[in-house]
Amino acid sequence: MKEEKKGLVLSALGTLFFSTSPILTRFASELPVAEIAFFRMFIGSLFILIAAKAAKVDLSVNKRELARFLLYGLVTSFHFLFYIGSVLYTTIAHSLSLVYTAPIMITALTSFLLKEKIPRYKYIGIFLVILGIIILTGFETKLTPKMVMGDIMALLSALALAIYSVIGRSERKNFPLLKYVFWVYFTCALFLLIVALPFFKMPSSWTSWVALLLLGLMPTTLGHTLYNAGIRYIHPTYANLISTQEVTGGVILGALIFGEVPSISAISGIFVMFLGLSIVLLEKTTKNQ
Repeated sequence: MKEEKKGLVLSALGTLFFSTSPILTRFASELPVAEIAFFRMFIGSLFILIAAKAAKVDLSVNKRELARFLLYGLVTSFHFLFYIGSVLYTTIAHSLSLVYTAPIMITALTSFLLKEKIPRYKYIGIFLVILGIIILTGFETKLTPKMVMGDIMALLSALALAIYSVIGRSERKNFPLLKYVFWVYFTCALFLLIVALPFFKMPSSWTSWVALLLLGLMPTTLGHTLYNAGIRYIHPTYANLISTQEVTGGVILGALIFGEVPSISAISGIFVMFLGLSIVLLEKTTKNQ
């Protein structure tokens, strides 16, 4: 399989697992935001540790590498902290769609820092994806101060996600995948634990424990690891645009499980997002055949 197709497939598979994140987060909502984020990343790092040991991947790092991973973990902790906060403060549709304003940030950062530019015609697709997000969230009739706070958290999460994606792309040749994601997840969990400690409480129901376990497995160990694998083969903007379809999956699951039925404008926004995504990805695939 060509590298670009491999990257597209890995990113698409990661997105399937991403879609479970907002639903599982809601099931663990008895816990503070930082604690949910901590358990998610810590459990995820444990799963990666098991996988790395089974694959006989050396996870040792020197002091200089550890310092870098501490920085990467800090950035990642901001993404998850603000993301989980947004899911609890605003609707799933708002949270996911605003988090995925990240592609435009990724495009700018990758071009500036890594000197990896994308063809100009791809910006049409990026514009449509962002337009779809605006349509999805811009005609909300029940906007409340709590939702505004959640929306702000989602935008901050998007910025952290963009930086996280560029970091993952830049380190693709320096560390094996499992080693890279283990240290990012583990150091992220350490920072989240510091934030969570003042209000820390153990989950009181089996539902929360199951949700935390699945958060560590599905969207983290599988979703984010596949995403990180994908950006090793394709431009992170493309991978993140694929990941925007977490919005679609999350909105569908939110409607089925929590009764958060999307409005006509939300459905229209999702359609425009699909159109933009097809321009970016289908033209790219065709061009390389």
